[in-house]
Amino acid sequence: MLGSQTESPKSPEEAVLEKVPSNHAGTDYVVRFTAPEFTSLCPMTGQPDFAHIVIDYIPNEWLVESKSLKLFLHAFRNHGAFHEDCSIYIAKRLVELLDPKWLRIGAYWYPRGGIPIDVFWQTGKPPEGVWLPDQGVATYRGRG
Repeated sequence: MLGSQTESPKSPEEAVLEKVPSNHAGTDYVVRFTAPEFTSLCPMTGQPDFAHIVIDYIPNEWLVESKSLKLFLHAFRNHGAFHEDCSIYIAKRLVELLDPKWLRIGAYWYPRGGIPIDVFWQTGKPPEGVWLPDQGVATYRGRG
């Protein structure tokens, strides 16, 4: 899709994620993607849900192609799924595509109905000696 006119997929399931070879296979480093304006729909009410999503991974042989990732994340805009389902689905699709050494997702959802529901998942412990910065997203405080 890179370098060509591409339509937005109608659903996350039909979205195509593409990968490119890592030029630094064998070197442990962290790749971070931040989606500060992620949107999906509540499957019960159809109302929009918003999140700030941070994805960190340590590549093995492959990198995710960023345009395909953007289109994949955009495909959730009209997709009804609970916060937990969206967050874990994103992570599992990336793990399936990339077979990374390690991956984590932090999905920081904005409250609707008074309670933020944040979702965190990782594939295991990151390799020793890798610089892994904090995701830098503050806990939701509201007026407190």
